[in-house]
Amino acid sequence: MAVTSLELAKTAAIAADQKKAEDILVLDLTGLSDVCDYFVICTGGNARLADAIVDEVREKVTANCGVRPISTEGRDGLNWILIDYGSVVVHVFQPEVRSYYRLERLWADAPRVELDIEGAMTSEIPYADLPEDALAPAFELSEDDLVDNLPESADPTE
Repeated sequence: MAVTSLELAKTAAIAADQKKAEDILVLDLTGLSDVCDYFVICTGGNARLADAIVDEVREKVTANCGVRPISTEGRDGLNWILIDYGSVVVHVFQPEVRSYYRLERLWADAPRVELDIEGAMTSEIPYADLPEDALAPAFELSEDDLVDNLPESADPTE
């Protein structure tokens, strides 16, 4: 059974929704990326839920599309799990990690695929109420900090 990348992405989104994923979003990267055609991005509220979402996506995509993932990465930490189907990449985040990486902003030029599911993202950007610097590093380094700590040497090749 041959399915399109869009059908696979929608199947993954529906599967994530069935396991109570939140802020589900499908981005159409065709024309923007040579890596894949679609990103499916969703949030699981905790590690156990994120793991269950991944299992459901893998099971439903295999059953309904006849496609197995090329790889699944990040299951050890369960903060950001990536399921790679080649033309579709599914990202399952925990909330803090999703708000830190903000893939929606990185790929802001990508059109969004309309989803008619309960967990579909409704706001423009999830976690938009966080200030821009909410996850900024607790300290900053300047070039002076780095240069001052270099060992003194007359010959830079030593």
